[in-house]
Amino acid sequence: MEWLLDPHAWIALATLTLLEIVLGVDNIVFITILVGRLPPGERPRARFIGLALAMLTRLGLLFSLAWLMTLTTPLFTVTGTDLSGRDLILIGGGLFLLWKSVHEIHNSLEGAAQDGSAPLAAAAGFAAIVTQIAVIDIVFSLDSVITAIGMVEELAVMVVAIVLAVLVMLFAAKSIGEFVDRHPTIKMLALAFLILIGFALIGEGLGLHVPKGYIYFAMAFAVAVEMLNLRMRARLRAPVRLRKALDGEKEAD
Repeated sequence: MEWLLDPHAWIALATLTLLEIVLGVDNIVFITILVGRLPPGERPRARFIGLALAMLTRLGLLFSLAWLMTLTTPLFTVTGTDLSGRDLILIGGGLFLLWKSVHEIHNSLEGAAQDGSAPLAAAAGFAAIVTQIAVIDIVFSLDSVITAIGMVEELAVMVVAIVLAVLVMLFAAKSIGEFVDRHPTIKMLALAFLILIGFALIGEGLGLHVPKGYIYFAMAFAVAVEMLNLRMRARLRAPVRLRKALDGEKEAD
């Protein structure tokens, strides 16, 4: 615990915590989109479980450094490109994000509204959503853990930074989810972000590195433009409503 007396360790902790929060933005967006398909009463529990799984996944990878390092060993070569275990996870996660995002956009715009569900169906939907969150958490955790390993030498600092970042995301996720739920165009924008992140993950897995700064700048710029649109739209007319597969909820005329 000597690092507690080292000011450089505290600076590293603050910097790493901030980076972990930034790297967790895509995770919050994904969880927000998924839990939005659940009845309102189920959302807080699903959100908490999703972020708890994110923290456990990151800590699990962090304590498995030896195994994590083996993921960079090439397994086979495709068209001159060496693919490792990490690459396969990134490509698989990117493809999953692309499929999920397009599926959610279709359901929101053209999907049939559900008139009501049985409790068993609601429980199955909850389990399916938590499972999807758990699967994609592994992909999102890779960048987070690799960043932590590259920045800090003390394992305790990495653990504290990850826990603090997830706690911040836990408090922010609810307000972000409620905001997205009130503004359907924000949901479309968030789904577009997931498509962008999906392509970036696939590119990363194929050896085409896309700087995260470019992605986050594009996301921040798009959100700023949409905030201006929301202010103008509020003065002109009521916002459009999308189809939502919620238990007992009917689409507004």
